Amino acid sequence: MVYSTKKTFRLIIFLDKLKIFEGIPAPYDTRKRQVVPSALKVIRLKNFRKFCSLGDLCHEAGWKHQSVVEKLEAKRKERSHKFYEKKHNTQVKRAAALKTAEFKTLREKLATLGH
Repeated sequence: MVYSTKKTFRLIIFLDKLKIFEGIPAPYDTRKRQVVPSALKVIRLKNFRKFCSLGDLCHEAGWKHQSVVEKLEAKRKERSHKFYEKKHNTQVKRAAALKTAEFKTLREKLATLGH
């Protein structure tokens, strides 16, 4: 296969810029996770196309830590679910408290006006 020099030069530049991490490294682990809707598999991939995940590809190539990553991912999802439930419950309680507080202050104002 013959490559043009322009294509290989662009490839070299791309590979120099490419960063690959196992897990989430220190500067990125505290940042909020984001979802890019335009990059979702459901939107980008046609329903008859075949696909595979990066973990499956690595496993086929000889990577031996797929089971460990699956266990850690299950733990992460469990912790995330607990955090979400706690956050949701506090938001619901806060909203209810704000509603009752608003009505109490409104009632007090009306009482001072003689209503």
